[in-house]
Amino acid sequence: MRPWNFSAGPSALPFEVLEQAAAELIDWHGCGMSVMEMSHRGKQFTQIRDEAVADLRELLAIPDNFEILFMQGGATAENAIVPLNLIGRGGAGKADYVLTGIWSNKSYKEAQRYGDIAVAGSSGEETVINGSKQGPWTWYPPAETWKVRADAAYLHICSNETIGGLECASWPDLANLGAPGVPLVVDASSHFLSRPIDFSHVGMVYAGAQKNAGPAGVTVVIIRKDLIGHALSICPSAFDYANVAEAGSMFNTPPTYAIYIAGLVFKWLKRQGGLAAIEQANMAKAQALYSYLDDSGFFLTRVHPGSRSRMNVPFFLQDESLNGEFLTQADAAGLLQLKGHKSVGGMRASIYNAVPLDAVQALISFMQGFQRRHG
Repeated sequence: MRPWNFSAGPSALPFEVLEQAAAELIDWHGCGMSVMEMSHRGKQFTQIRDEAVADLRELLAIPDNFEILFMQGGATAENAIVPLNLIGRGGAGKADYVLTGIWSNKSYKEAQRYGDIAVAGSSGEETVINGSKQGPWTWYPPAETWKVRADAAYLHICSNETIGGLECASWPDLANLGAPGVPLVVDASSHFLSRPIDFSHVGMVYAGAQKNAGPAGVTVVIIRKDLIGHALSICPSAFDYANVAEAGSMFNTPPTYAIYIAGLVFKWLKRQGGLAAIEQANMAKAQALYSYLDDSGFFLTRVHPGSRSRMNVPFFLQDESLNGEFLTQADAAGLLQLKGHKSVGGMRASIYNAVPLDAVQALISFMQGFQRRHG
């Protein structure tokens, strides 16, 4: 049996997808070429691209007034590409950001190069929730507390902080916050395709594929068509959404193999019953792991229960001197890549779509054994 991979990204891919990719590596569907060798403008790759777009649109029920783009550079590049394309809307040169952890802060700092960027909300301070003290970056600020400028070109949030393990489960209608004309832009990288999305209040969603959608190398951008065509004059032509949309994500050579693998993941998701079924599976995994952490008394998680991510679960030993031993024994038990991010410490289990309940149960069983030996 393969080890269980809890990497935060690049992360586990469905085994069926890996098997199919291996079988098709040398010769894709009898065409005599690997996907890595074929022209991105040829009929074979055009078919792969078209099917990936159609399957993603079906999975997420993406409305017809949204474009699906395959970009390069990851979500980190989109931190610059978003303001380059959107901050010129309306001429104000303003954008607002909600800060909830390392990734949203990176987005905010990058955007400051391109205009007047304000903080609409932040969890960077200690707070008290229902009588319990919460440290910085362990809670998601409620939408009703956000202060959004009515003339902002957009409001940006990171809806799942991979490192801190926070998730914004419900995205607000900005009209209720006094900013009806401001589009919501969401970095959904680490919970993309883990649950359905309501596009009625969203202007743009983007995600690096290497969490739930495929391998590193392609970034999915889903953007409302009226938000395209406002790029600043300094925006590189390959990053102008208008150019990419007009060329069907082939303005320049796209990451063809990454798109192909993502397309296989989309088909795998459809075979699982779509995102409603995947969401139920993800809820069961998260519930099992958080329940054990809450009850153990030996391990702990610092994220407020109302802000906990279903995908990324940071956890800590009460006695952190045992961290190294825990990780060494976990590796030996076939539970891989559990070390927490260096900025947070401790451990982190990323339980993405391709990580089954069996893997979570194996982790819990190992943690129970470790607790018996050291508790």
